[in-house]
Amino acid sequence: MAAEKKTLCDPFGRQVNSLRVSLTQRCNFQCFFCHMEGEQNASEEFSTEELEQLVKVASSLGISKVKLTGGEPLLRGDIVDIVSAISPYLEEVSMTTNGLLLERYAEKLHEAGLKRVNISLHSLDPMVFKKITGCQALEDVKRGIEAAIASKLDPVKLNMVALNGLNQLEIPRLIEFSKAHGAILQLIEFQPIQEGTETLWEDFYCDLKRVEQQLEADSAKVHVREFQRRKQYYLRDGAIVEVVRPMHNTGFCQYCTRLRVTSDGKLKPCLMRNDNLVNVLPLLKENAATDALIKAFEEAVARRAPYWRY
Repeated sequence: MAAEKKTLCDPFGRQVNSLRVSLTQRCNFQCFFCHMEGEQNASEEFSTEELEQLVKVASSLGISKVKLTGGEPLLRGDIVDIVSAISPYLEEVSMTTNGLLLERYAEKLHEAGLKRVNISLHSLDPMVFKKITGCQALEDVKRGIEAAIASKLDPVKLNMVALNGLNQLEIPRLIEFSKAHGAILQLIEFQPIQEGTETLWEDFYCDLKRVEQQLEADSAKVHVREFQRRKQYYLRDGAIVEVVRPMHNTGFCQYCTRLRVTSDGKLKPCLMRNDNLVNVLPLLKENAATDALIKAFEEAVARRAPYWRY
């Protein structure tokens, strides 16, 4: 009889079954609201081999999904090798990208084992796009979206951080664009995580409650995902919109099943905190025994606590 696979469960009864891995803090965009995955002063990047070792151990602990992010993960020259190395251990490898280089990589990534992709698309107006990202790359991103869909990455989600006075009036246009391309639009609430973004939050925060009310009124079906209890709205015209509202949302934390990995090799229990990290990079560099890595995972999960308490 096969041995029962271990699982990771935190002190609040939340099972951990996914990793969000930041591969780099380098980025070719300069989005002014970027939370940088909650990282501060990252100075190293782990190798393909080190990440494979980490994912192999994570898989033995019941973690079945990994999302690769950054910075911009496609700036890693070994990105295809990374996906190829970790995908055999997992049910799903996905990625969040700004899409600038995706036209070049989409097919190779799918062949390597990437299942789905989230692409940042905060505006369809070239001027607003440049104001948000710092560069004129809207058409490149659109081609990246088309390449992702053509390469059978499924689903393709378009991430739009809603910003008051900047892009919030484009939401209907983004809904139509996502429907026309067979993608899901993901509306995301602006989170003031990095130091100095508090004043930006005051200027640009867009309350999505009213948007959700309209989406519900226009929906044929509303699906509540198990992960973070996010709602997906299936509109009667065929569009699909998912809403991510983490701010002051106790349910968002209550149903979080994710552990993060920083680009410099630390296990990060919560996006909003940096006082409870577990550094695994030294263990990976010295090719430490599996038991030591398991203990590191167990310690990180033991440090998990809901930021928004329920």
